[in-house]
Amino acid sequence: MNMPTQIPLAEFKTIYSVADVERAMGDSCSKGNETLQAMYKGMKKSGGVRFIVKPSSTSGLDDLYESSPNFSEVIDALKRHMALAIDGNEPMQFTPMLLLGEPGLGKTHFAKSMAKVLGTSFEFLSMSSLTAGWILSGASSQWNNAKPGKVAQALINGDFANPLITLDELDKAGGDSRYDPMGSLYGLLEHDTALHFKDEFVEVNIDASNILWVATANNESSIPDPILNRMDVYVIERPDHDGSIKIALSIYRDILEQHKWVFDVEPSNDVLDCLAEDAPRDMRKVLVDAFGNAKLDKRDHLLPEDLNNRKISSGKKKKIGFC
Repeated sequence: MNMPTQIPLAEFKTIYSVADVERAMGDSCSKGNETLQAMYKGMKKSGGVRFIVKPSSTSGLDDLYESSPNFSEVIDALKRHMALAIDGNEPMQFTPMLLLGEPGLGKTHFAKSMAKVLGTSFEFLSMSSLTAGWILSGASSQWNNAKPGKVAQALINGDFANPLITLDELDKAGGDSRYDPMGSLYGLLEHDTALHFKDEFVEVNIDASNILWVATANNESSIPDPILNRMDVYVIERPDHDGSIKIALSIYRDILEQHKWVFDVEPSNDVLDCLAEDAPRDMRKVLVDAFGNAKLDKRDHLLPEDLNNRKISSGKKKKIGFC
């Protein structure tokens, strides 16, 4: 996907105190936990300062209207928050958001595009495989094979104090109710408590208040109300035909940017019309197969028949004839 030239501004932010790490390191010596000691040594070496990026212009969002037309309400909200950040010369902040809609609408891809526009890192957490809260917030070093949680890892091992973390399929988080996988989110999604986030393994205060949270879900009914109340909920609809064509064109360009394949700069209208019949998530899979079919036929352009007889995410075959 083409993004306009936009250079985010970067400052530095202290997310943990090295002095606190040294004290915790001294306290942990008697435990003999080599993994914990290695973690503290790494934290001392990297220091507690990370980049925190600030937007310099709202123009970076403009292409999102073209590539993700069914997310226009979300982009409008981001533009308002970005304008405030620019006016105050501050890092971008927004209320944790939930993108709600049927599978295949490109919700996760949109979140990744957001991180690219904002100039920060993108972290992906599949909530459907999350069975306990310690995966997010760490497990006590007293337990065998304990390790830090995903949030601490993103902040300690990453370069940014304000990464964008996507909680994919939040409605499918499960596991033993005694180890609520969403338990740590109650504090992490609140700015004041996130300022002093303490991973159960690391046991050092970490400032997680600048994390940009984006969750996706198909149905909000299984998400606890206290979590929903901490989020702005956006209902994402399936794009209309014209919107689907814009998305297909964006994905086509994005794929070619990632590879050195030689193809026409844009596909024909017939090909775009065929692609528009698919959900956004399936378009990328269909296009990759189509590029391969075209090359087997020694062509540098796609034909509608290149899109035929392909498998889509449901596992079922779909044939579109010769659109």
